[in-house]
Amino acid sequence: MLSVGIVGLPNVGKSTLFNALTTGHAEVSNYPFTTISSNVGVVAVPDPRLEALARALSPDKVTPCAIRFIDIAGLVKGASKGEGLGNQFLGEIRQVDAIAHVVRCFSSGEVAHVFADVDPKRDAEVVETELVLADLEVLDRAIAKRDKDWRTHPHEHAAERERLLAYRAILERGTLLRAAGLSAEERRQLDTAGLLTGKPMLYVANVSGEDDAAPLQALCAGRAQVGCVAVDADLEAELQRLSPEERRQFMAELDIAERGLDRLIRSAFQLLDLITFYTVVKNKLQAWEVPLGTPAQVAAGKVHSDMERGFIRAEVAHADELCEAASLHDLRARGHLRTVGKDYHVSDGDVVEFLFHV
Repeated sequence: MLSVGIVGLPNVGKSTLFNALTTGHAEVSNYPFTTISSNVGVVAVPDPRLEALARALSPDKVTPCAIRFIDIAGLVKGASKGEGLGNQFLGEIRQVDAIAHVVRCFSSGEVAHVFADVDPKRDAEVVETELVLADLEVLDRAIAKRDKDWRTHPHEHAAERERLLAYRAILERGTLLRAAGLSAEERRQLDTAGLLTGKPMLYVANVSGEDDAAPLQALCAGRAQVGCVAVDADLEAELQRLSPEERRQFMAELDIAERGLDRLIRSAFQLLDLITFYTVVKNKLQAWEVPLGTPAQVAAGKVHSDMERGFIRAEVAHADELCEAASLHDLRARGHLRTVGKDYHVSDGDVVEFLFHV
């Protein structure tokens, strides 16, 4: 399951956003440090294509993709030295796939802010600095732990030593690892290192109805390898409390074509180059997320490890074709199912039936 850690300064709307996303009940208030422990929630990924398939196939069960969100206490300047509460929870999000960095882009005299004014660019830099310092602390410990082995067997561990020292040098310059121009292989190595500044980051600009695009533009200008999405967390929380019909009416009155939460989730998928494919097994329809370019045999392992080990071939159709035919059997009878091998790269919107031996 895709996991996303939510970080930001205190009182920027993290818990409000978390509650809107997960229909959770994290405490929300207008003073800093309301969140004193991490909150975890799972949310279904909005998928109109899955809804269309469900209408066409009438399956017994429909399972969408899901994202696990982890909301930690707000970070403040000096968190890496023990200030505030957020730093003690950073370890809980070191293994997430991506980070959602919530930045306050609204002005309100009713909601306290850790600074006297609202400056999205400055606020983002405060949090990023604390993430850099937290990563430096992790690297310093790792380097100290490995130093004896490096000196005892220098040739055997030369590549590891060079890599960790290079990471530390990048961080000491105040540069985020993901913005350091690392190669694809180096980025893959970062995935297992648990270093926060190497993870894909999505900026979530918490705006209000009166705000224009200027704060969002200021926030994202010059930041490499990030996505930016504007969300009105208070409005999303209000929408979440309504029934589906009331929500549709309210959105129509406000001329809102798409919820900000849907944009956020879609942006997280795009940030990680994820696509969605579908399976229909025993009248159960399920969506699965995999990275773009995933071979069919590897995608089979997403469903079950036995399918990957015993993979023979797969039969593939696009979701639109299956919606028209209303069954895989009909598509097969028409000759519209494509037979592919283990090296076929699954495409976004594919409906796949895996054939395998146990």
